[in-house]
Amino acid sequence: MTDPEQIACWQRIDARVTTSGKLVDGDPEQLAALGVRRVINLALTSHPEALPDEAGRFARAGIDYVHIPVPFDAPDDSHFAAFTAAMAEADGAPVHVHCILNWRVSAFVYRWNRAHGMAEADARALMRQQWEPETSENKDAPAWARFIAG
Repeated sequence: MTDPEQIACWQRIDARVTTSGKLVDGDPEQLAALGVRRVINLALTSHPEALPDEAGRFARAGIDYVHIPVPFDAPDDSHFAAFTAAMAEADGAPVHVHCILNWRVSAFVYRWNRAHGMAEADARALMRQQWEPETSENKDAPAWARFIAG
């Protein structure tokens, strides 16, 4: 099966890790068909575009689900520590990480890639395919610039 390009802000990081923005009906089944074994959601369930009963949908699709709610205006090292643990607990299985726009995720994956030895320029190029927190005009950009600096 090829990557489902209809999933919002889809990005393949490597053979094991994929990311995206918001998920909709049918996406849990598509991710299961791709072989994804764990989904990590960094968005808040209160977001109007959040997939209702996301944990239940992934359970029914046979996919392990981890929710790490990251407030967009206040990402911090405790969120990154939880993310790092969730990635490690996947034990090499395919993982899909998502939020609403793939902005949170791109910053988290940038830090994770850097912590695992990826060259800064390569990690930054992957992040910038979705978002450039340091140059964003979003009012929360400074919090994200601090976050990616680690």
